[in-house]
Amino acid sequence: MDFRPKAIFLDMDGTILNHQNKVSIHTKEIIDDLRKQGILIFIATGRAFDEIAGVVPKGFDVDGFITSNGMAGYVGQEVLFEHSLSLELVEMIIDRARKNKIYYELFPYGTARVTLAQDREYVEDEVRDPKPESVGINEWLSRKQAIKEEIAWSDHIEGNKFSKFYFFARSQEHINEWKNELEQIKSKIDFTTSISSRHNVELMVANVNKATGIKQMLEHFGLSSSEIMAIGDSDNDLPMLKFVQHSVAMKNAPDHIKEIAGDVTEFTCDEDGVYHYLKSRFER
Repeated sequence: MDFRPKAIFLDMDGTILNHQNKVSIHTKEIIDDLRKQGILIFIATGRAFDEIAGVVPKGFDVDGFITSNGMAGYVGQEVLFEHSLSLELVEMIIDRARKNKIYYELFPYGTARVTLAQDREYVEDEVRDPKPESVGINEWLSRKQAIKEEIAWSDHIEGNKFSKFYFFARSQEHINEWKNELEQIKSKIDFTTSISSRHNVELMVANVNKATGIKQMLEHFGLSSSEIMAIGDSDNDLPMLKFVQHSVAMKNAPDHIKEIAGDVTEFTCDEDGVYHYLKSRFER
């Protein structure tokens, strides 16, 4: 590849994260090496910022983070931008989620994700064993960990700044019914949805996605879309992959993602695909 990017945006789940929800030390090392060469490296993830530290190796560092599918951007300790769902929308969505018995996690900025205590029984029931065959092991492990350690089971919603909702269902039929419900709610209050598996959907502010987050990051660093590369694997990466000049899909990505990408990695996320791809093309 003749193109040498000034910046690279990396998805996490299914890209630099393997299916055990870990970033390998090799991936950290190639990121360190490219940054020493002067290439800026950014994370562009559907995960909230507070989720990242628990899945990366010690000393993992990049030039910035775009989180919650474009809802927030961070450079070092600086908050570059933060969009927030309205409290009105949050309360409406939780009420509808309860009526539909849909698993949800609400992500306030700066504090633990929240599920209301009155919904705990049906939410926990969605992650009862055994794991449905069509649910990815990484998503299943994340839900198990969320239930056990990460969700704050609150009596009411506090604060007024929220980065996103994450919804999950153990059956595809259930999550598809919920997606249809969300489309109906959009007629009252507009918002954006994004999916990263057949069993989930996430909700953000209207007209926000990874591409809009990248645009804001590029403005901060004085870069253009023609100077950057992005690597991803799923539907929530589509806006990002379509926006950048040089897009790369993971080997483990579905065919419709590979078809719009300019290149495909030789190895999967479980085989350190990003490490091998970046090392073979850019390591000096």
